[in-house]
Amino acid sequence: MSLFSSKPENAPQTPQRPAMRKPELTAPIDAVMPQNKPATAQSIPGQAPVQPRPQAQVMSQPMPQAPRAQQVPLQPRPQAPRIEIPRPHVMTKEEHLAKIMKELAEAAKKPDLIPCEHLKDINDVPFSDVYITPDKKCYTWAAKSDAGLKVVDFTDYPEFLRQIEDAYDGKNRSYLLTYKGRHYRVERTISGDGPQFCARKMPVSVPDLKTLGLPQGLYKYLLSLSGRSGLILLAGPTGSGKSTTISALLQEYLQIKGGYCFTIEDPIELPLDGVYLTPSGELGLCKQTTPPDGLWQEGIKSALRSKPRYIYLGEIRDPNVASEALRAATSGHLVLSTIHANNVADSINSLVKYAASSGISEEMAFELVANGFLGCLHQILSGAPKRISVTYVFANPDLSAGCQVRSMLRNGKLNLSTVMEQQKIKMDKGMPLF
Repeated sequence: MSLFSSKPENAPQTPQRPAMRKPELTAPIDAVMPQNKPATAQSIPGQAPVQPRPQAQVMSQPMPQAPRAQQVPLQPRPQAPRIEIPRPHVMTKEEHLAKIMKELAEAAKKPDLIPCEHLKDINDVPFSDVYITPDKKCYTWAAKSDAGLKVVDFTDYPEFLRQIEDAYDGKNRSYLLTYKGRHYRVERTISGDGPQFCARKMPVSVPDLKTLGLPQGLYKYLLSLSGRSGLILLAGPTGSGKSTTISALLQEYLQIKGGYCFTIEDPIELPLDGVYLTPSGELGLCKQTTPPDGLWQEGIKSALRSKPRYIYLGEIRDPNVASEALRAATSGHLVLSTIHANNVADSINSLVKYAASSGISEEMAFELVANGFLGCLHQILSGAPKRISVTYVFANPDLSAGCQVRSMLRNGKLNLSTVMEQQKIKMDKGMPLF
């Protein structure tokens, strides 16, 4: 045992592990470890052999790929066929007239196409106006809309037409025809094809004011003016019933209040002439006249000399009539008249312009109108059947009291919309206006 040895001398000797020699590579490495074959680890004596890690198998088949969408070749866009739009034919005046005449001729054979009235006398057919064209055809309102017409054919139409033509005196194109006891106001005009006529059938009697459809408050206030003086102006378009409303109002005055009424009309329309009995046993008297020699101002002068309570002027149509009407209204008479206008303000402006054209300044005309003005109503008829629609403004009948409407008239600034609305609210509620 050696001095420096830690093991006893009799200890068994551990066999020596032979030295491992590194093999000499005499062949290429590909021959020693061929590709795709895993190398086998060498076992170490006394230890369990090391199992090689299995390698993932290499897929020899390629991965399937998603099929590509089949590309469809683009087709050219079809073009829309070109449509030729024919230009509409513009009818000449002669072609249009020929078409109308042809349609009327066909309608005469087939009455269902155009409503007609047959086998009746003209006095028995209800209508307001009848229109006779130069070709002798006859039309009236069809009563289905505001303006539509229909062809009419009366049993006595040839006789009626002959009397209309014979009643024309060659001078006055507006005249009165009395046919079989019925009055017609005729207007004769000349068109490009010859003379034509519009004949308005006048009522046999004056209607009751209550039946005209006026608001109840307005109806009562108009009756309260029977003892006042001034000018009541009724405005509206042609055929709106202005003369009917004024005649009905005058009839109420004569039946309730009595007195003398003098009318100047051209022509005389509704039958007001006669004697009226009032509830108190007094009488009312009305005389209807026409302007002497067509001069309205002469008729008004005659009326003033007759001392009437009421004066009715058929229409204010020129400066002389306007000035005379205002003069009568400021001299203690109740004057009623009509005028053509679109609204209340236009009616008053037309009255002022007529008065100013009579030889006085516009300032004086406004002052004259302010002193004589009592009220203005504008009415229209609309619908089927036709109904009355009225707007209005009134001045204070008491000239000594303040009045906003008269102040506007004197200043010439007719901002009446607010005043008219206030007066309407008061009348609807039964409140006094002044």
